Amino acid sequence: MKNSHVKNILLLLLATVFISTSGVLGKYINMSPEVIIWFRSIFAAIFLFIYCKLKKVDLQIKKRKDLLPFLISAFLMASHWISYFYALKISNVAIGMLSIYTFPVIIAFLEPLFMKTKFNPIHILLGALVLFGLYILTPELTLGNSDLRGILLGVFSAFCYAVRILILKQHVGNYNGTMLMFFQMLIVSVLLFPVLFWGDFSNFGSQFPYIILLALLTTAIGHTMLVHSLKHFSASTASIISSIQPISGIVIAYFILTEIPNKATYIGGSLILLTVIVESFRSKK
Repeated sequence: MKNSHVKNILLLLLATVFISTSGVLGKYINMSPEVIIWFRSIFAAIFLFIYCKLKKVDLQIKKRKDLLPFLISAFLMASHWISYFYALKISNVAIGMLSIYTFPVIIAFLEPLFMKTKFNPIHILLGALVLFGLYILTPELTLGNSDLRGILLGVFSAFCYAVRILILKQHVGNYNGTMLMFFQMLIVSVLLFPVLFWGDFSNFGSQFPYIILLALLTTAIGHTMLVHSLKHFSASTASIISSIQPISGIVIAYFILTEIPNKATYIGGSLILLTVIVESFRSKK
C-alpha cells in the first residue's frame, strides 16, 4: 500500500513535468495559438487512438447522458489551451505558467459544488499558499501592459482548466483515462476545424517537429497520466501536487529560451514546492 502510494505520487509528478513543457513549446512554436492547438489535438488524437487499439482500450461511450460532459469538457480544454497559449505569446513563459496556477484555489472552492462534499480547510490553506507564491513570483505591473493581459488570460485559462478537471473527476470511474483524452482531442479537432479556412500555415514545415513533441509528450502522455491520477487522488490533491509545473517550466525555459528567473522566482517557487511536499504527505493518510 505504501509503495503504491509513492508510485502514484511519482507518476503524478512525472505527468506534471511532461505537461510543463507546454510553456516553452507554446512560446517557441512560431504559429498562432489556434493553429498550434488544432494540430496539437489532431496529432494527439492519432497517437492516443493507436495506443487504445494496441492496448485494446474500450472506446465506446457507455451512456448517452455522458455525451454532454464529454463535449463540455472538450470545449473547456480548447478554451484553456488557446487562452493559455495567448498568455504565453503576449507575456512570457513564467507569467503564462504561473498565472494559470490559480486553478488549485479555484478547484478548492468549486469542488464541493461539483462533488457534493464539504469544504476542506487544508485545501483552502494550501491553495492560499500557492496563490501567495504566485503573487511573489509576479513582476510589478501597470494597468494595460502586456504582462497584465497575459495574467488575465492565464487566470481565465485556469478557470476553464479547473472546471474541466472537476467534470472529468465525475467520470474517470467509468472510463479509461486514455479513452477520455482521445475523445477530448477528437472533439477539440472538430471544434477548431474552421482554422483551416483562416489560419496561417506558412511555418508548418519548420515547426512540425515541435508540434509533434507537443502532441506526444505534453498532451498524449502527460495529460493522460494526469487524468489517470484522478483515480487515486481528489481533484484538489492532484491540482495542488501538480503545482510544481511552473517550477519545472521555468527551469526548462531557462535552458531553452534563456529566460533567467529572478530572486522572487526562487522565493515564490519555494512556497509552491512546499505545498507539493505537504500535500503529498497529507494525501497519504
